[in-house]
Amino acid sequence: MTSPRTGVKKPPMIIGWRERIALPELGIPLVQAKIDTGARSSALHATHIRPFEKDGQDWVRFHIPHASGLRARDVEAPLLGERAVKNTSGAPQDRMVIETLLVLGNRHWHIEVTLADRANMTMPIILGRTAIRRRRILVDAGRSFLAGEPGPAASGKRHEQDRKEALP
Repeated sequence: MTSPRTGVKKPPMIIGWRERIALPELGIPLVQAKIDTGARSSALHATHIRPFEKDGQDWVRFHIPHASGLRARDVEAPLLGERAVKNTSGAPQDRMVIETLLVLGNRHWHIEVTLADRANMTMPIILGRTAIRRRRILVDAGRSFLAGEPGPAASGKRHEQDRKEALP
């Protein structure tokens, strides 16, 4: 990204293969995520996934079980749709998709996340390559926790940083 004041490109953010992130719109202030550039989509561990209608819009209600430091909670979010995704075994699976705010280090932007039962996985969320592309992020596959703790970010609306950080 080029700074509007100086015209100089900022260096890319380097992150590790796992990072501490926040998903404040889902009530998750801190969780460990696996950065998986081999996965196209991001996936959040969720159970009891049920679509419903609210004010004429499609929504989804789901449960985020207690795991890896998460407090168990029931969550509702607008439903973007369903997507066919290959699971870790390579089998196709239809998953509900939501959009939520991601906080990684001192940066934040909205990402699409599929809801999946990840009970047998080590981490409750994976960030696929579409969540980090065009964000000037490089992944150091041999290191962890390079971004630092998630910084503060307001929730509930699109952020100006969403538009400023995305590259064409």
